[in-house]
Amino acid sequence: MNYDTETLGMIEARLDAKALDRVTAAVEQIVAVKERGGKVAVVTGSGPNVHEGVTTLIAALMRAGIVDAVSTSSAVVSHEMGGTLDEVKRCAGEPLGVAKALLPRGGEFELSLVDDAQLDEMQRHMPLDMGLIEKLKQAEGRTIIKAAGNLGYPMGLWLEWLSGEIAELAHANGMSFEEVAGLGSDEMTMIGAGAAKDLPVLVTIPQLIGGGAVGLNIGDSIPLRERATRLARMLDSADVIIESAVALTQEIHDGPFELYTGHGLWSAWMGHYAYSLEGKSLIRIDLDPALDRVCEAERDGGGVQKAIADGLPKTKLFKVPFRMEMSGFARHEGSIPIIGDIGAVWPLIAARAAQRLGVELDFLSYPQDTDPGRAMRAQIVREVKPYSRAKMLTGLEKRAKG
Repeated sequence: MNYDTETLGMIEARLDAKALDRVTAAVEQIVAVKERGGKVAVVTGSGPNVHEGVTTLIAALMRAGIVDAVSTSSAVVSHEMGGTLDEVKRCAGEPLGVAKALLPRGGEFELSLVDDAQLDEMQRHMPLDMGLIEKLKQAEGRTIIKAAGNLGYPMGLWLEWLSGEIAELAHANGMSFEEVAGLGSDEMTMIGAGAAKDLPVLVTIPQLIGGGAVGLNIGDSIPLRERATRLARMLDSADVIIESAVALTQEIHDGPFELYTGHGLWSAWMGHYAYSLEGKSLIRIDLDPALDRVCEAERDGGGVQKAIADGLPKTKLFKVPFRMEMSGFARHEGSIPIIGDIGAVWPLIAARAAQRLGVELDFLSYPQDTDPGRAMRAQIVREVKPYSRAKMLTGLEKRAKG
């Protein structure tokens, strides 16, 4: 399955010439690394990555052998457990008997439109209010596609309940929450593909709190120091790191053990584990033009490095809203900022890299506001299945037997 020329042209038209040049540079780096047997890691945020089909595309790139590791947010893990995207019916909550104090702003309550088999699985392990479900079915409302699980009943509650059991099993088996969760997730998700292909998928420390109890149980599943070390080793093993619509990446790619930006100095000084970003490629897909301006300031005269060397405030020097991750990214010689919509950038990177490497992708993403994008979102709802507790337990049993 590949993108056709007409569709690729439509996607390319959504980016300016500079962004397209940067996409080309990014693809060159990815292809060169994969051809010499190197590794590509992806650091994803939440929200847009789910809605634009990017997380589902990354899972396809994992299955195809192009992406070798992923770090993400606890919210993404929660959504992937719910099937990534799902259909919900939104109704006024108070007339259904839901207490106003429990309802979010707007007073709406959501019914997860899941099939009977999924309802049966939930009901075997968790009490369901079938009367409420019937009221929701009969009530006036509107049906939308949104990030799966979350506030939908009963899927959101089911995932919160299930996350406690997953955390217990993670502790009992010496695994992270993400590893156990991947065993019961659809292989069209990043956590599911990671489990199937034995590839690491980890939530980053700045993105731990999200997805309600799922995020809390992810955070509790392994100690903070172990999580930081696992993430550092993941990035250490990668030659290319692609950052996709994610905040606080300075605390990810140059976290407590990284030497090139200086934060890992004392760890290494004491003889502990440390690694360096030197020689790697950092590709960041972002909508903030300030990132590009700061990178250009560094390229033109080393302004960022000089400000740090002189101990001067970077925000005032560059007259831009300075996010904390900009300095490490801008100072890195291998950084490639791509200023553009991830819904357009990712399909281009995936299509060009796959073509150059002679790889077929089994899933394609498109900008969500296009006709192919709307069809893609419906495909995700239709094909990406919610979490299977039975599949998780079978996976743990196979793992125990080796």
